[in-house]
Amino acid sequence: MKYAVFFVFFFLVVQKSQAQESLSKDISYEYLDKLIAICKSNYPKNKIFDTRISMAESGVKKARMSYFDIFSAGYLYSPNSSKGTAGAASFLGGYQLGFFANVGSLLQKPSVIKQAKGELATAEFEKLANDLTIEAEVKKRYFTYIQKIAILRLRNSALLDVESMLTSVKHRFEKGEETLEKYNEALLVLSNQSLNIIIAEGEVLIAKSSLEELLGQKLEKIQ
Repeated sequence: MKYAVFFVFFFLVVQKSQAQESLSKDISYEYLDKLIAICKSNYPKNKIFDTRISMAESGVKKARMSYFDIFSAGYLYSPNSSKGTAGAASFLGGYQLGFFANVGSLLQKPSVIKQAKGELATAEFEKLANDLTIEAEVKKRYFTYIQKIAILRLRNSALLDVESMLTSVKHRFEKGEETLEKYNEALLVLSNQSLNIIIAEGEVLIAKSSLEELLGQKLEKIQ
């Protein structure tokens, strides 16, 4: 019963500390924008979309240049012949240059170019969708990281309160003013709070590692 009363008192102290905590003072949106920009620049998956756009742009250029493929030039050689009229022999004899056009290929070019432009637009939309997704993910992991830091700070602050209460209980116990049971209860609360801090420290490290996975570099290198 005494342990329950003591624990409730400690819980109320922690709740009061929680009411004073706020994530907003720890969040820097300017720093967050920098993290998003770094992620878009470094994350390997983003480079795949950049490569697809580059290839699609080359495809559009190639499709437009292929208009020249429908035209061709050639020549014919007709030796002068003594047969027939002199005028005809003079006009048709020798080398004759000519230009040729593939009408079927000409009719296909607009659809080829349209398809190439469609592939480019698709690649651009895919990159835009990926940018929005990656931006949301960076924000999520950054906010989680800041949250875990705040929780760790809160638990460290609560630990100081527990240590202070333990010191007071221990002092009264040594003077014979407090029971051994109450002293053991205080030690148990300190042990539980120390365990909570270890858990919170691990969660901070995991959240930090998760964010750095997207960035491709350590947070310490980003100012």
